[in-house]
Amino acid sequence: MRYAEYNNESKGYNIALPLIGQLGKNYNNGYNKLISGDILLKFACDKIKQTQNIIGGRYVFLECEDIDKLKNFYEDNGFECFGKRNLEKDERDKNKGEYLLQMLRDLSKYNI
Repeated sequence: MRYAEYNNESKGYNIALPLIGQLGKNYNNGYNKLISGDILLKFACDKIKQTQNIIGGRYVFLECEDIDKLKNFYEDNGFECFGKRNLEKDERDKNKGEYLLQMLRDLSKYNI
């Protein structure tokens, strides 16, 4: 409740969080070997943490397909799955399954 606002209509809490979207690597011409996914994700979290140090905030959020390799990657990097979001019609062509996993990381314990 300290970081969220209750929504009577949805009977749930709304919280404003930075969203990491479209994290990916270019696999053409061997460019994927130039940087690991762990380092790429660390860069994103570093930038968000720097911003939160200035404007406030604590958490970062992302969504991913329910694929063990992806889920394990994000969990190994400190994210926790907290829910699922059903795909919108325009997202179904680009994603597998009917939903995306919602994952959260507490950056208050994160050191740059």
